[in-house]
Amino acid sequence: MRVAALNQRTGRAVVVVGLVLFVMAVYVVVVLGGGALVGRTDSPSPALSVLATTVVALAFAPVQRRLERSSLRVATPYDVMTRFAVEAGDTDGDEDMPGRMSRLLAQGTGAQWAQVWLQRSEGLALAGRWPLDAPTAVSGPEVSRSLPVTYGDEVLAELRVQERPGVPLTAMEERLFVGLAAQAGLVLRVLVLRSRLEDRHEELQARTEELEGSRGRVIEAQDAERSRLERDIHDGAQQHLVALAMNLRLAQVVAARSPDRATKVLAAQADAARSAIDTLSSLSRGIYPRRLGEEGLLAALRSGVAASAVPVAVEGDGSDRPPPALEVALYFCCMEAVQNAAKHSGATRVLVGLRQNGGRWQLEVTDDGAGFDVRDALASGTGAGLMNMRDRLDAVGGTVAIDSTPGAGTTVRVLGPPADRVG
Repeated sequence: MRVAALNQRTGRAVVVVGLVLFVMAVYVVVVLGGGALVGRTDSPSPALSVLATTVVALAFAPVQRRLERSSLRVATPYDVMTRFAVEAGDTDGDEDMPGRMSRLLAQGTGAQWAQVWLQRSEGLALAGRWPLDAPTAVSGPEVSRSLPVTYGDEVLAELRVQERPGVPLTAMEERLFVGLAAQAGLVLRVLVLRSRLEDRHEELQARTEELEGSRGRVIEAQDAERSRLERDIHDGAQQHLVALAMNLRLAQVVAARSPDRATKVLAAQADAARSAIDTLSSLSRGIYPRRLGEEGLLAALRSGVAASAVPVAVEGDGSDRPPPALEVALYFCCMEAVQNAAKHSGATRVLVGLRQNGGRWQLEVTDDGAGFDVRDALASGTGAGLMNMRDRLDAVGGTVAIDSTPGAGTTVRVLGPPADRVG
């Protein structure tokens, strides 16, 4: 430590003495020499004094830099290595150490520039350079000298220097280059480890964000699946059970007046009960009505509305089928609309129409019931079935519109998305 401090003081003294000599030389040459040329030796010329001051002011900084570089170049490798050891100890693994190292290397060897490249996970990366305007990406034949920096068997970094044109490194400067590469291992190992920890931290942070996003998507998917199951039960199985209950009440009413008719109604409910059981069984297995998958939408709709308390006619062309997601949405929207008509409208008949128009699937469910005010139903929160239909169609990119007037019946119009947008 004392040797390093002594070397630093000696270097500063060399610079100061050199600057003093430079100033004196300028004044001697300009003021005295110029005065002798113009025949004025008795007293300094003010103009020449101003000229000398200007020359000193303009050249002072460049001369100072040259003297500082010269003081390092005349230093022994031991001096430079000592200075590096002192700075490494003072900075305690500071991230600016590669910059300090490249500065010492460039100034100590007199190279045109010096660079320190650290080993990272993706390869070598520039960590320090001197001067600051030195190239940022050079390798191969463009670099005069390069040496690896190792710690044990691990390569931690690489030192690169560019010799000045026509000024190769001397034997002493070569020793300095090799010695600095040998001593830099421990210091740069700390920086490499820190860099790896930072990279690992970024990876863990990205992984954490990915897991948080994944967990959010799982929760959303679970919520969506729960909502879907609730809608499926409401729109499918519940429709069968409602129809079954209404028909059983009808049988109870007509039993006293027409036992034969009551017997026929009750016999028909066996099929309705089995249909409800099949629907619930399908939902419990997480699948849709079997007939929807096997025979298509029209067949599934005709089977689904067969047990309705209100006569339902289903019209359409079954030669083509909508995409699976849209087909499911149309099925349950239709079942919801038919169920609402049977429960609330007092209708005597319901007409279901399914067709394609301009590449888009259209479904209409029309009843001749009492009708209702759509806005009031939605505002009062009693239109849960209407919201279910909208949610289903929103999920597949379709729309649903309800046209209803009190006393004039209701029409539910469902429009699927364009063919190129169906998921």
